[in-house]
Amino acid sequence: MTNIDYDILIIGGSITGYQAALTATRLHAKVALIVSADFSHNYNSNYQYVLSEITQQSRNLEKLGIYATNIHLNRESLDWTKGLSYAHAVTKNLDQINSLSNLAAQGVDIIIGNGQFQSSPKLSFTVNKRRLYSRTYLLANGSRPLVPDIPGLDTIEYLTLANIWQSLETTTLPKNWVILGGVPQSIEIAQILARFGCQVTLIVKHSHILPHLDAEIAQLLIAQLEVDGVRVLTQTQVTQVRHIDNKKWVQAGNQAMETDEIFIATGQQPNLEYLNLPAVGVKWHQHRLVVNEKLQTTNHRIYACGDVLGGYDIQNIGNYEANIAIKNALFFPRLKVNYESVPWGIYSQPQVAQVGLTEIQAKNRYSQNQVLVFNQYFKTATAAQIQGEITGICKLIVLDNGKILGCSILGIAAGELINLISLAISQNIKVQHLAKLSPIYPSFSEIIIETAREWHRQRINKNHTFSELLLSFFNYRRDWNL
Repeated sequence: MTNIDYDILIIGGSITGYQAALTATRLHAKVALIVSADFSHNYNSNYQYVLSEITQQSRNLEKLGIYATNIHLNRESLDWTKGLSYAHAVTKNLDQINSLSNLAAQGVDIIIGNGQFQSSPKLSFTVNKRRLYSRTYLLANGSRPLVPDIPGLDTIEYLTLANIWQSLETTTLPKNWVILGGVPQSIEIAQILARFGCQVTLIVKHSHILPHLDAEIAQLLIAQLEVDGVRVLTQTQVTQVRHIDNKKWVQAGNQAMETDEIFIATGQQPNLEYLNLPAVGVKWHQHRLVVNEKLQTTNHRIYACGDVLGGYDIQNIGNYEANIAIKNALFFPRLKVNYESVPWGIYSQPQVAQVGLTEIQAKNRYSQNQVLVFNQYFKTATAAQIQGEITGICKLIVLDNGKILGCSILGIAAGELINLISLAISQNIKVQHLAKLSPIYPSFSEIIIETAREWHRQRINKNHTFSELLLSFFNYRRDWNL
């Protein structure tokens, strides 16, 4: 009989793997986290969040006419070196908070090395010439940039999400950029660079920058990018790149453009190849692991979560999957993923956030007569007026019985507002109950509440009998003698 070393063994040093290990050890399970020997504990997205916030604060001050002494806060005058240095400091602090040493102090065994699964004599994982046995295993080893097959790309230097911030810390900020790919990170970085005075062209091969985003919100996002100076080319295929006279050239459609730097963010590729997964019956297809609703792979003892599954690298979705996978792996596999109540967003300015069904998806799933769409604009909110951030829209998708199907928001604090709708959907709270909230004034929450109250107004207006009854009631009361 083989001794079991761990209740769960987690492969991967991603932040999703970190969160999974933390969840498991807090449940008093015996946990090991396998971290690749070449792993760098640096979550690049933190740079984007901090730099985006810096540019937004500067822009707000400029719009309000508030300037520091002798400093003109336009895009060209923002100090890139200081901004990057501040982002590095914040990221370093967060790395310390989420460090492997902190995880080890809470009881997780940290094992550094590259390993692979073994099927004989029993399912195990070998690392550093040591064979480890666990009741269950979790793949949370993340992904790496997927580089497209473009003629000439292998002859030049380019940047990806894996190395962009490390590279920019050691070089002068290039002025001209071509960015390939329509993923959340490419949009965030394109806007950041443009607001720091760079000339940026964003090239997307699809008709929309983000196919899963509400079409109207996507158009508004493109408009904002163009206002910030980003040139957006949709439905455009890059056919070749060249290096001519020490300059980089990109052929996009029928246009040839010279650029200082090329950044590629067309997608991610799961880190699967070195794990010997076929030997233990784990299948994947077209850069996606095959998993069921309980996040089990085709080997029922091996689970997976995060961007190793494929798709966008969105941290809160990875954490949601990690929580379900850990509980299924440690206890009874009964929990199922339901992404309709899990929000996702883009840290653009204004922010974009979405949860549940879009308007088109809802009308395709239900009868068009059943689906109601309510819009509320940020310019109507006191908090937005005070901060000078009136660009934005909240779209709430509701069934005629009040069930909330989804919400798409573009505007300041969208990432916070969407959480309220996410909670309502997950707890099956209908829109009529949401409309009863009385948020602190002024706050951005009033946008959500006013959007929800549109349901009441439309119900009253559609019900002619009830409307006439109300009119008759108040006419009757006005005739009373006080």
